[in-house]
Amino acid sequence: MLKLPASVEEYFPYASVRQHQDQFIETIHTAVRNRQSVLIEGSNGLGKTISSLSAVLPVAIKKKLKILYVARTHRQHDRVIEELRAVCKKHQVAGVSIRGRNEMCLNVFAAKGAFDSKSLMEVCELLKAKSRCPYYLNVDNQTYDYLLLQQQIASRPYMASEIQRICKKRELCPYELVKSALSDTKVIALSYLYVFDPVIRTAFLKNLNTDLQKVILIVDEAHNLPETAIDISSSTLSLFVMKQAEAEANKFGNKAIEEFARFFRTEIEKLTDKINKEEIISPDSIIEIIQKQGNVSRPREFFEQIHEVGGVIKKALLAEGKNPRSYVHAMGEFLLRWLETLGDDSYINVASKYFNKENSKTAKLEIVALDPSKITEPVFSQTYANVIMSGTLQPLEAYAKITKLPRNTVQFIAPSPFPREHVFSAVCMGVTTSMEKRTPAMYQTMIRRIAEVVENTPRNTGIFAASFEVSRALIEEGLESAIDKPLFAEKRGMTSKANEKLVSDFKACGDRYGAVFLGVQGGRTSEGVDFPGNQMNSVVVVGVPYAEPTPRVKAQIEYYEKCFPRFGREYGYVLPAMKKASQAAGRPIRTLEDKGAIVFLDSRFAQNYCRSFLPSWVSNGMKTLPDGNGVLAKEISAFFKAAQ
Repeated sequence: MLKLPASVEEYFPYASVRQHQDQFIETIHTAVRNRQSVLIEGSNGLGKTISSLSAVLPVAIKKKLKILYVARTHRQHDRVIEELRAVCKKHQVAGVSIRGRNEMCLNVFAAKGAFDSKSLMEVCELLKAKSRCPYYLNVDNQTYDYLLLQQQIASRPYMASEIQRICKKRELCPYELVKSALSDTKVIALSYLYVFDPVIRTAFLKNLNTDLQKVILIVDEAHNLPETAIDISSSTLSLFVMKQAEAEANKFGNKAIEEFARFFRTEIEKLTDKINKEEIISPDSIIEIIQKQGNVSRPREFFEQIHEVGGVIKKALLAEGKNPRSYVHAMGEFLLRWLETLGDDSYINVASKYFNKENSKTAKLEIVALDPSKITEPVFSQTYANVIMSGTLQPLEAYAKITKLPRNTVQFIAPSPFPREHVFSAVCMGVTTSMEKRTPAMYQTMIRRIAEVVENTPRNTGIFAASFEVSRALIEEGLESAIDKPLFAEKRGMTSKANEKLVSDFKACGDRYGAVFLGVQGGRTSEGVDFPGNQMNSVVVVGVPYAEPTPRVKAQIEYYEKCFPRFGREYGYVLPAMKKASQAAGRPIRTLEDKGAIVFLDSRFAQNYCRSFLPSWVSNGMKTLPDGNGVLAKEISAFFKAAQ
């Protein structure tokens, strides 16, 4: 029987609710009805997507509001549309999932010429203005068909991939088609950037024909948001871009910019030659070098001139039928941003050395943001209401402070729906990836514990190491020969396509005799991929993934300490690591039917402090196993025998 408010029941498409799902739904519905935001943690298997949708739909329909559902992956966007289709059996609701222009664009010329979504947006606008995109021109040429398609999309839930297929057949611009249907669409599933990147948001809201005050925002997998916000606010200028800007200025006959780019690149090479890996530098010192040694008396005016020339170059390249990518423009944009952030202590300026794809040593300048709330607060403070949810948000108070959620935000942790007997969790004593204890003997002990898990797990086992260094050390110390199942190892710098193939091949082994997957915590597989059923029966979390104490990590801790006295280290160092570990730990338990073993190979997880950051469904009943051969094997074997 349903135990939901009558208005919610109208949209909830299933005959019954899962355990604790009704509390999750009612908490969201009550908060949004009262025009409050809600910060809510709910474990996998609770049905967070349909719960949040059915909880906010009655308010959105009554108040004529849009629902923007932001998530990281296309799979999550498509899940929203799948659930909306289930809702449509009871109540007609239009919805669409949209991808970035770079993924929706059918114009190969435009997509090839863009660095990222922002530069593609510029390329796209230039092509449209010059009537150079056939897909856009066909929008006008096929008016009747186009209007029919527009009505069709606004009538029921559609996935971005479906719209793309329709448009490919008719040679129409999928982005324009979706854009034209947005004003008649109630629910839109999309990436974080559409809402949180200020430049992209301005253009998107214009297409949406509304403002944030008429939006209910649902943020899924919200543990990722602070890091995404930092990325949005940060900027990079590499030696490669400077060199290309120099060549570009030469080609277009701009001697002043050519000489400046050469001078600036030489100065940054000299500066980075003296540093080891990375160093925080004074932003004023760079401006001083530009003024004194570069003879630039008015930096702002000169940087604006570089930026404008870059814009002219883009148009000239397009007129020549070439991709309108300008390195001069990119350099000008970075230098103007450098001036904008001067004196703002929520940014640091970093010079660093690194190896590029060709394995050659190079360098870059960075403007590194330290405060995610500069990106999140302008959004959270303007929307009608926000639903911020994930399976790993604890401590909620810390998250609310870091992102500056409204003061009256409701905070709730939904109890786990998993039967206790479906989950085995344990910490092994006597092992750690603590830097000073990373010896061959320690790795040999870890390999023995991993082998005990693999041998006593019915099919597939996942291993997520604290870093690629730990992962590599496990392989070098003989992991592959110690286990009796095939090993699939994730490598640093792997393309997403190669990674998907690796994961797919590993998953397929769950239908046979099983295999072992070795990845890293915080990597794309440990956070973005589900492994239900036999795709992953056991997971081994090797080490606490604390960040390397680089100057930028130390600066982040100091910044948070200033903002939140006594909590700097926790917010800037401990929390990000424990979120990664928690995400990795949750990979095998994705549905209520799953039965999985979670093993932490690091004695630090046994400490009350570390343990307090793990989700309650993992930490409740977690065993602490003594150091010794065979102890773990016995526990894993007994768990899976009982699970059968």
